[in-house]
Amino acid sequence: MKRLQDRVLFITGASRGIGRAIALAAAREGAHIVIASKTAEPHAKLPGTIHTVAGEVRALGARALPLQVDVRDEFQVNEALAATQREFGRLDALINNAGAISLTNVENTPVKRFDLMQQVNARALFVCAKAALPLLRQSPAGHIISLSPPVNLAAKWLAPYAPYTLSKYGMTLLALGMAGEFAQAKISVSTLWPRTTIATSAIEFAVGGPALLPRCRTTDIMADAALEILATTDGSLNGRCLLDEDLLRTRGWTDFRRYAVDPAHADTPFPDLFVD
Repeated sequence: MKRLQDRVLFITGASRGIGRAIALAAAREGAHIVIASKTAEPHAKLPGTIHTVAGEVRALGARALPLQVDVRDEFQVNEALAATQREFGRLDALINNAGAISLTNVENTPVKRFDLMQQVNARALFVCAKAALPLLRQSPAGHIISLSPPVNLAAKWLAPYAPYTLSKYGMTLLALGMAGEFAQAKISVSTLWPRTTIATSAIEFAVGGPALLPRCRTTDIMADAALEILATTDGSLNGRCLLDEDLLRTRGWTDFRRYAVDPAHADTPFPDLFVD
């Protein structure tokens, strides 16, 4: 029996990057995937759409429901969860992967960009979780996973890009609150964050640039860590702020060189934001 046999996952931002990696890894373990993302048409620079990922999921023998969703739009999110219920009749996990980033300080962050980060990061977690809650209550092992970091109040994570930090820490604080609120419903709420930078379009185009990619790990490490969370059904990870590598080590994983983008830098991956 596959670990996630016939479970249904709703993954935001699943048309590429970490979201896509989690979708494919979960499909290999028997899960059916709701691919919720804005990208329905091909992008000139960024590969992947909700439809291409749906094709990949189906090729693995799982069912897929591609939905074009802007997580800032409460109506679209509610409609997407209603479509999930019609298609599958259940929901077992919500994975909040969609994100917006700008590593700029207060002075140099336009108000429009500030609002975008708060809406796509912390607010979207609230909107999606609220919409998913009625279905998750019916799951025997419901999960909400927020891709956000442990809260680290060291000044170096605040002064340079407080607007982005606020939006990501907001996700984590909301997740911790939901962990307590939803515990009686046996919904496990946790956060997951990479110990090292991950090779995504955000790194290539918004953060470190192509020069940083060789010192990144692949998205597979986050997918493997997410599977470990989803396969944990006893509630022991509820309220936990987890780092991908640390969680995998507790589960007996020892070979992390396989996640290196460039084997020459396998032993010196670049640390991610908010991780000391």
